[in-house]
Amino acid sequence: MYTALYRKWRPMTFDDVVSQPHITAALKRQVAEGKTAHAYLFTGSRGTGKTTCSRILAKAVNCLHPIDGKPCLECEICKAADAGTLPDIIEIDAASNNGVNDIRDLRESALYTPERCRYKVYIIDEVHMISVGAFNALLKIMEEPPEHVKFILATTEAHKVPPTIVSRCQRFDFRRIREEDIVDRLMYIAGEEKFDLTPEAAALIARLSDGAMRDALSLLEQCVAFSEHIDPECVSNAAGVAGRDYIFNMLDYSASSDAAGAITLADELYSKSKDMSRLCDELITGLRDVMLLKTVPNKPELLRCLPGELERLEKIASKLSLGDVLSRLEILQRCAEVLPRAVSKRTELEMALVRLCSVKSEGDISSLEKRVSELERLMEGAPAAVRERPISEPAPAPAIKKETKPEPLPESKKEPEAPKEQFERCAKWDEILDLLTKKNPGCAGALQGSSAYVSGDRMMIVMPNRFFLSLLKAPDNSKSLQEAALEVTGIKYRIGAKSDNSEPMPEDKNAALDELIEKAKAAGVPVETRDRLD
Repeated sequence: MYTALYRKWRPMTFDDVVSQPHITAALKRQVAEGKTAHAYLFTGSRGTGKTTCSRILAKAVNCLHPIDGKPCLECEICKAADAGTLPDIIEIDAASNNGVNDIRDLRESALYTPERCRYKVYIIDEVHMISVGAFNALLKIMEEPPEHVKFILATTEAHKVPPTIVSRCQRFDFRRIREEDIVDRLMYIAGEEKFDLTPEAAALIARLSDGAMRDALSLLEQCVAFSEHIDPECVSNAAGVAGRDYIFNMLDYSASSDAAGAITLADELYSKSKDMSRLCDELITGLRDVMLLKTVPNKPELLRCLPGELERLEKIASKLSLGDVLSRLEILQRCAEVLPRAVSKRTELEMALVRLCSVKSEGDISSLEKRVSELERLMEGAPAAVRERPISEPAPAPAIKKETKPEPLPESKKEPEAPKEQFERCAKWDEILDLLTKKNPGCAGALQGSSAYVSGDRMMIVMPNRFFLSLLKAPDNSKSLQEAALEVTGIKYRIGAKSDNSEPMPEDKNAALDELIEKAKAAGVPVETRDRLD
């Protein structure tokens, strides 16, 4: 009968376990000195060796002839344990046996002495899925178990295990398996199984497995079924991920702001049934390498790219600043969060690619800031008529003559004056305001105390306080005033406004708002109470 690779090549002793020396060394010493605890808690991500070490430890404490704390694998106890026929090593799946009655059965069976072994060992896998009541039932026997009983709890989510349980166990945290250890193990297994596996393909499998040896062996087995020669292209096709060339091309398109190229490439990958979520993850990994190149260029061991890909990655990094890379990483991270819930993953990823190609570089932003600063500097020296334009037209408004006359300039400094329009006071301004009160009470209240001057089809309104000029800039207010003037005078005026500066703009905007409300009430206009201004 065929056996899956991850089961066939499961470690049999502590020495076979990779990337967990801090755990295996401690367990071997405890077994060798006969100082094993009554309860252990093994935590860590999937595929890191929790269940494997649980089985090895259960064999080691019951082995008839242990060697330096390791099971001998030759005695009848070790052979029966490896065959799964040893009644004194009990494995319980907490995902399906998580009730109070299941734990009660465990407590009752734990009272009986072992049949063949020195200890009766209970291995409870995925222990975090036990119910609250079941944890309470387990608590007492874990605190004071019989001398012949040991518990080994394994979980991927230690934070869900009650502190009362954790405090009664020796806790060991399993690390993610290093990629180089996975590569070495894959190459060894491939040699034993006579697989044609290239080192580049093994490195890609290790990267895709994300620190889980079981995932790596399952993917290797899938590649063997896909092709006799296992290279990076075979791994990409078997795993349904984009090849490395696609990733670098897409990152290059992003750095060059080529949205059309990125979308076209995404469409090609989609037509080949590439997983969009995995593609997003690979782009994040690639940009992470770019970020590390910009931050710590002298530590290539931190990168997840292959050695032959470093040169191409450096070319992409040369096109982007660190701020550009971080902005693009944020876009992809948000996309990765939304993709599992998206109606169309393809559309969601395409939107993210467009945003990637639309990110403004820091150089563009600094250039724009310089241009804005230069424009502001020029505007400060511009005439007031240019800075304050009328509301209803782009042309500058004519200035109203004041009673005080400026001192005449010397003849040598005088410039020829352009002909000016002659404005006359609008005789029907009060009638216009009365009609405006019915159409737009708020605008009419703001115009109380103002005066109007006309010249042809132009009307210039002089406001006593420049704070109320902003009220006339609203399109509805300007339109209402224009309509009221048309009904009263029969002329459709082009309306402008300015302040005569007789009253300075109040520092307290709330006081100005109260003044406007009082004027509206005086005109008989009902006014609602508004929030105070900040």
